[in-house]
Amino acid sequence: MPELLCPHCLQPLPGGYSGDCPHCGRSLLNQNPEGALPLGTQLAGRYTVGSYLSADGDGLSYRGVLNEEKRFVLIKEYFPVTLCNGRSADGALMPKEGKEVLFKTSRMDFKDLYDDLHNLTPATGLSTILDVMEENNTVYAIEESQKGMTLTHYLSLRSRTLTPAEARTLLQPIMEGVTQLHKAGLIHRGICPDNILLPIDGTARLTGYGTLALRTGGSELKSQLYPGYAAPEQYSAAEFSGRYTDVYALAAVCYKLVTGQTPVAAPQRKVRDSLEAAHSLEAGVPSWFSQVLACALRLDPARRMQTVPELMSALTDPNVANAMFERGDNQISTRKIMGVSLAVIVVLAILLIWSLLDFGGERAEPAATPRPTASDAAGDSASSDVVETIPDLVGKRYTSEIKDNDLYAGYRIVMTEENSSEVAAGIVISQDPVAGTLKTEDNQILQIVVSKGPNLVEMPDIIGFTQSNASKQLDERGIQYKMQIVENDGTMAEGCVAKTDVVAGTKFDAGKTIVSVFIAGERDDTLVATTGSSPEPSSDSSASDASSASE
Repeated sequence: MPELLCPHCLQPLPGGYSGDCPHCGRSLLNQNPEGALPLGTQLAGRYTVGSYLSADGDGLSYRGVLNEEKRFVLIKEYFPVTLCNGRSADGALMPKEGKEVLFKTSRMDFKDLYDDLHNLTPATGLSTILDVMEENNTVYAIEESQKGMTLTHYLSLRSRTLTPAEARTLLQPIMEGVTQLHKAGLIHRGICPDNILLPIDGTARLTGYGTLALRTGGSELKSQLYPGYAAPEQYSAAEFSGRYTDVYALAAVCYKLVTGQTPVAAPQRKVRDSLEAAHSLEAGVPSWFSQVLACALRLDPARRMQTVPELMSALTDPNVANAMFERGDNQISTRKIMGVSLAVIVVLAILLIWSLLDFGGERAEPAATPRPTASDAAGDSASSDVVETIPDLVGKRYTSEIKDNDLYAGYRIVMTEENSSEVAAGIVISQDPVAGTLKTEDNQILQIVVSKGPNLVEMPDIIGFTQSNASKQLDERGIQYKMQIVENDGTMAEGCVAKTDVVAGTKFDAGKTIVSVFIAGERDDTLVATTGSSPEPSSDSSASDASSASE
């Protein structure tokens, strides 16, 4: 039986959940609503259910405790109200009659989503999923709990709007996180100020994960859409959502930051689009920035900006934004359509005249057709359209060789950055489409990844930390590590970090260095009497190596 902890102050409760906590004085009586898990419920012997927080179409959320580490977490329980008949006496969920298959498939969708998030996180800008488990005929997702406030609360405390630069900086980690979601084949569909957390000691993080059915109108679950931030395609189960759905929401959040106003809800816009340009509402918003938001907030997904890296790049660099609009994308499309239509009309007219002449008079005998010569063939080849291929930008320096270079005026260069231990800062690491492939359209998007140089991190002081807490500290900083057990002469705390081969405070390249972390094993007091000193862990020794060294 695990040690019972107060879900309010994390202190042990030898008397169980009754009366008031002897440490913090808060009530331990269950006040969670009927149908929710009672306060103090133990899940898998690892988590304690605390106070009920909220409900949506997917399930219920609780404050919780990770027992072993004595820290707060968020617990999300799959509990679709439209498919459930409550729970049995032992806590198991009971699907409604006739909804059993739908209940199981939706539960599978819920588990698959959080399994993918568990494997993807920790990641910049995304709230971490710590664990996913099945119990009580349902699924539980355990999410980290951060001290801080939602973006909604933060905006309510401000007396002015954010500048475009401030908005871009605040949303940068969120956009990076959503890009990682998209690379993993996931779409968030619920990006809004309510689901963006601003931790006290870190950058903004996106939370509020939900299944496709939760974030789609007319689905089998009670949908949860955020007016003003939900894209128009989310209001119908017959329409498809994609990466462009999250682009719409991110642009809507940015619009809110720089104007102070929530965008007009998509269904209302489809009746009469009265969404004002950002620079019309706030004079400090540049026209190019406003145009980027307008492009990302288009109602038609096919005409909307398609990817988050494209949005990030356009909101950062006015040259990229101006390149998108100075050519007049929509006008170009209209001119192309009119030009093609005119050409077709001319060709049809010529054919009609030829046919009338052909049938109206006596056909002349065709003249002998001369045989083509080599020079004719060469001339034909020279007059044919030249096939254009994608240029090779990998290895070039972005600022001096690519940016503002007229050689690439026929492309929309979308630049994102990432750390690299192998490629110098400012140099292009990769591109999409790859060099040599055919250029398929005018003003084609060419996405490039530019190196930010090595990811230099500072080694935290984790001596004395438990193994799980040490892992969390290293994971949050993106540090690669390996853990080894060393013999304990009785002077070290069992299961805690005794030594690391990188000294705390040292800065190093996280992409190249693997830190060795030595965990103290079970206490062996006989080693003190035998050797008179504790064995020093070696940076390249395992538990057995340390044993041999002490002998």
